[in-house]
Amino acid sequence: MKRYWADLGASVVVFLVALPLCVGVAVASGVPAELGVVTGVVGGIVVGLLPGSTMQVSGPAAGLTVLVAEAVAQHGIQALGVIVLGAGLIQVALGLARCGRWFRAISPSVVQGMLAGIGLVLVLGQSKALVVSPVALALGLLTVVIMLLWQRTPLRVVPGVLVGVVVCTALAAVFASPVARISVGTLSSDVHLPDFSLLGTGVLGTAVVFALVASAESMFSAAAVDRMHGGPRTRYNRELVAQGVGNTICGLLGALPMTAVIVRSAANVSAGARTRASRVLHGVWLLLFVVLLPGLLALIPVAVLAAVLVHAGWKLLGLRGVVALWRTDKAEGAVLVLTAGLVVATDLLTGTLAGLLAAVVKTAWDVSRLSVVVTPDGVALRGNATFLRLPRLLDALDRVDRKHVLMDLSGVRHLDQACGQAIDQWVDESRRAGRTVELVGR
Repeated sequence: MKRYWADLGASVVVFLVALPLCVGVAVASGVPAELGVVTGVVGGIVVGLLPGSTMQVSGPAAGLTVLVAEAVAQHGIQALGVIVLGAGLIQVALGLARCGRWFRAISPSVVQGMLAGIGLVLVLGQSKALVVSPVALALGLLTVVIMLLWQRTPLRVVPGVLVGVVVCTALAAVFASPVARISVGTLSSDVHLPDFSLLGTGVLGTAVVFALVASAESMFSAAAVDRMHGGPRTRYNRELVAQGVGNTICGLLGALPMTAVIVRSAANVSAGARTRASRVLHGVWLLLFVVLLPGLLALIPVAVLAAVLVHAGWKLLGLRGVVALWRTDKAEGAVLVLTAGLVVATDLLTGTLAGLLAAVVKTAWDVSRLSVVVTPDGVALRGNATFLRLPRLLDALDRVDRKHVLMDLSGVRHLDQACGQAIDQWVDESRRAGRTVELVGR
C-alpha cells in the first residue's frame, strides 16, 4: 500500500511540472495550447502503460519546439498530424528492427551541441515576448526569480515552475495588466484527424527528421534516467516502440510530437515513484484538467510562459558543461560549438548533421595516429597507417638515405590499402635503385 501512495504523490508532482511545460511548448511551437496538453495525456496514459522504461515520463518537449515551429511555418498546422503520425510509424519500425540502442552511439559533444543550439533558439525566440512592454518584462523576470528562489525553500516539493506561473498569473489578473494572454480553443475544434492529402516529399522528409530527433532524445533521456534510480533498466527497443505508438496516436489527433522528457522524468524519480503507475496517473490528471478546467489556461500571460521557456532554454544551453568540455578536450568543444552555431544559424537538422560529420572526421583523425621515426637502421612505424597520414609517411620515406634499410612495421596496428601500396611502391623503387630493404613485421 505504501508503494501505491508513493506513486500517487509522485504523479501529482509530475502533473504540476508537466502542465505549464505542455502549454508553454505548444504556444512556442505555434499551435493551440490545449494540443500540448493532449500530447502530455497520450504520453502519460498510453506510453506510460507500455513496456520499455519504468520511470521516464513522455510528453511535448522543448527540444522539439524549433522543429515543430519550422514545420508549421513551412507546411501549415494541418500537416502537423500527418508529420507526427509518420514519425510515430517510423519509430515503431525502428524499434521492431531493434535499432533502439544505436541511438546511443552518437557523440556526446554533438548531442550537447544540439541541445545548446535549441536552448539558444528558445532563449532568443521567447525573449521577444518579454520585451513587448515593461509589464510583460516585469512579469517574465518575476516568474524566473520565483522559479529560482522557490527551489531553495522547504516547500520545494511543489514545483517552482508551477508556483511562478500561478503567482504571476494571479498578479496579472488582480491588477488587470494589459498583457497578451494565451488563446484557448476547444478540443472538439483543435483535435482532428490528419489530412493525408497533404502528403508529399517535404512532409515525409520532415517526418523522418522528427522520428530521428525524437528517438535520439528519448534514448538519451532513458540512459540518464536509468542512472537516477535503482529499479528496472530501460529496454531500449521496447521503449522506442512505445514512443512510436504514442506519436502515432498524437498524429491521429493532430497534436504535438512527444519524446521522453528529462525534466518530468527527474521529477518523477525525485518524488519517490516506484512503478509506472505514477506516470499513468499524471496523464489522467492532465486529461481531467483539459476537460474540466480549460478556461484557466486563458488567464496565463504569454510573457509568463515565455519566461518559463527562456529558463528551460537556458538549462538546455548548459554553459557549465560547455566550458568543462572545452577545457577537457578542445576538439570535442569545437564540435559542440559548431553544432550549436549551425542549429541557430540554419536549422536543427543541418546543424546536427554537420556536427555528426565533424565528429566522424575528428574520430577518424584520432584513430589515424601514426608515428614515423627515421632510425639509424632505417624507419619504424607505430600506430594506425591510414590514408589520412599518407603524406607524412611519404615525407618520412623520402628522407631515408641508406644502402641497407630496415623497415620496422611490427608496431603498426592497422595498415590500410593506400599506405600499404605506398610502402610497396617505395620498396620496389628503392630496390631498383640498388638499396637493400628488409621488412619486419609484415
